[in-house]
Amino acid sequence: MSSPTADFFDQGALVGVLTTQPLDRLLDYKAPEGGCQIGAFVEVPLGPRKVVGVVWGPGQGDFDINKVRSVIRVLDVVPMREEMQIFLRRAADYTLTPMTAMLRLATRAPGLGDPPSMRKVFRLGHGSPDRITDARLRVMDVLEGNGDTLFTLKELSEEAGVSSSVIKGLVKQGVVAEEDTPRDLPFRRLDPDHAGKALTEDQADCADALCAALRTGDYGTTLLRGVTGSGKTEVYLEAVAEALRQGRQALVLLPEIALSAEFLSRVEARFGARAAEWHSGVTMTERRRIWKMVGQGGAQLVVGARSALFLPFRDLGLIVVDEEHDTSYKQEDGVMYNARDMAVLRASICGAQVILASATPSLESWSNAEAGKYKRLDLEARFGAAVMPEIRCIDMRAETLPGDRWISPSLQAAIKTRLALGEQSLLFLNRRGYAPVTLCRACGNQIGCDQCDARMVEHRFLKRLMCHQCGETKPMPEACPSCAAEGRLAAVGPGVERMGEEAATLFPEARIATLSSDMFGSARALKEQIGKIAEGGADIIIGTQLVAKGHNFPLLTLVGVIDADLGLQGSDLRAAERTFQLMRQVAGRAGRAEKPGTALLQTFQPEHPVIRAILSGDEEGFWRAEAAGREAAGVPPFGRMAGIILSSPELQDAFDLGNTLANNDGPLRQIGAQVYGPAPAPIARIRGRHRVRLLVKAPKGAPLQGAVARWVKSVRAPNTLRLSVDIDPQSFY
Repeated sequence: MSSPTADFFDQGALVGVLTTQPLDRLLDYKAPEGGCQIGAFVEVPLGPRKVVGVVWGPGQGDFDINKVRSVIRVLDVVPMREEMQIFLRRAADYTLTPMTAMLRLATRAPGLGDPPSMRKVFRLGHGSPDRITDARLRVMDVLEGNGDTLFTLKELSEEAGVSSSVIKGLVKQGVVAEEDTPRDLPFRRLDPDHAGKALTEDQADCADALCAALRTGDYGTTLLRGVTGSGKTEVYLEAVAEALRQGRQALVLLPEIALSAEFLSRVEARFGARAAEWHSGVTMTERRRIWKMVGQGGAQLVVGARSALFLPFRDLGLIVVDEEHDTSYKQEDGVMYNARDMAVLRASICGAQVILASATPSLESWSNAEAGKYKRLDLEARFGAAVMPEIRCIDMRAETLPGDRWISPSLQAAIKTRLALGEQSLLFLNRRGYAPVTLCRACGNQIGCDQCDARMVEHRFLKRLMCHQCGETKPMPEACPSCAAEGRLAAVGPGVERMGEEAATLFPEARIATLSSDMFGSARALKEQIGKIAEGGADIIIGTQLVAKGHNFPLLTLVGVIDADLGLQGSDLRAAERTFQLMRQVAGRAGRAEKPGTALLQTFQPEHPVIRAILSGDEEGFWRAEAAGREAAGVPPFGRMAGIILSSPELQDAFDLGNTLANNDGPLRQIGAQVYGPAPAPIARIRGRHRVRLLVKAPKGAPLQGAVARWVKSVRAPNTLRLSVDIDPQSFY
């Protein structure tokens, strides 16, 4: 039998194949006719099935060689590069994730094994239909709003919510064009020298520094901190242009990619062509095309959600993490990873630059810049004539307000002034739905989820109660489920839908738009509403934290925060940091054009240190104080943490295993770590499973992963019990 060279295996040689199946080892196969190289994507037999895997290295040869089956075929895709294999291994080691699960992240595209073929796709044609219907308009809107994206008949039907006959009718009239095209086409080339916006002197200085770092060809991370509206995007797009001039690829990660129509338009204006777009809303056909083109170099720039970090880039030169502080970069289920940290890891392996952009950086990034691990660039002024908004608080203890109202008289007066001037106001409340609690006034029962220890939230727009933990919904009952009393159910507390109702009562002449992710059937519908608002289609905007993430409303001059104290409650070690970030981000929506803006924060705690820091604008002072407190407590970023989540249909089983772990913490004590718990999770039951948590706290330099791995391997969990490890937890629910 032939022996392998450094990276190629002749026919019949034993190869170790990593598959996406939940197995704890590589599987041995014989190399196929013609041989195969390390990194080759292959189809292999596994029991009665055929599965896709990657040739990871030589086979183990630790059982009967005559029983080893052969690789069926090598797939016609670019082999996985060595740097990608290293990245997956190191990411798996860091997050304590099985390699099979990491490979699933790296192969999230359908039909990788399909041979090259032609397919029928549809794009916008010319002319107008002989008659306009809602269905035809939806088809045209989808095609017009998605640029170069190619749709099959099935995908276009699903995206537009129409039957295939509607599309075929538009094809006959030439309104929609039908084409035969190869399944996977390269994207239009981006022009890095296409004229962009003129930069201010500060912007140009930052852009020059970023481009100079790229020209070194080495790894480096830069924190680009700029106040809201300072033009961070224009600055880092110049770095993207420099990467493209070098013939390297770039990746821009956004926290809300499905809502990023404005950003993608800015990219197209800067480079003369659209970027590849990667997120959960992308069609399966487009997902396969992007995955293949990224590997072949046919996609120069990808704008994506956190999972885009696992695409098979041929030559990745730059990763931008926009709004790097955003919590949505942390995946909280499955593979628990933080895309911001994994971006730094991937760049360090492939010699790329990382730009972490934010108006309110995470304390981790701030402290890394302070320690000299990251470079730091600052943009202190807003672009053009815009100035930073004035931020004031409204002391709710001094306001006279009925028990069922939440917009204070002071805030009402400010909104009326804006209405008279033809300017927009934003009312911010970080609670979806109509009311967070539905209470029976007869027996006191609060309606909870049947599957979770969580109260159900009334969504009056949908006429349903919804659990925000598991997604369970049920119709709004006529009578109390506990005592059967009719007409006694009452909504307690405000959500954005209830705020909309109150605003409509107070300002009957105003056009009111409510922005919440669960009020729109699709990301496209939400994009359209955001576009209409930006063009002046609403007087009062009511929104959740969705509106804090980079949207630009030129006419918006007033932001009213309904409950600035909301995030200060609870025991989350990052509560102060997140409240500070969110309030500053929301306030930054005001006054982004010529007219100055004001932000008013309704609070019952105006003397709270976080509220005082927001009002003073002393960001550096806030970070220094927050860092000092964390350092004294030995918590991140000045210590290490790991969360252990045990879930089981039986509460006692979870606690028994938790106590066993707590009583056998030898591997952790060896590195100076402490264990807290077991204790019920704050949300102690989700989807019918009881949840118990343990928290591990270790010194900063401690080898945490190895100790935790040895610790959890020392116990055997029943089949019904799940154990998850969360390294560097961001939430503690």
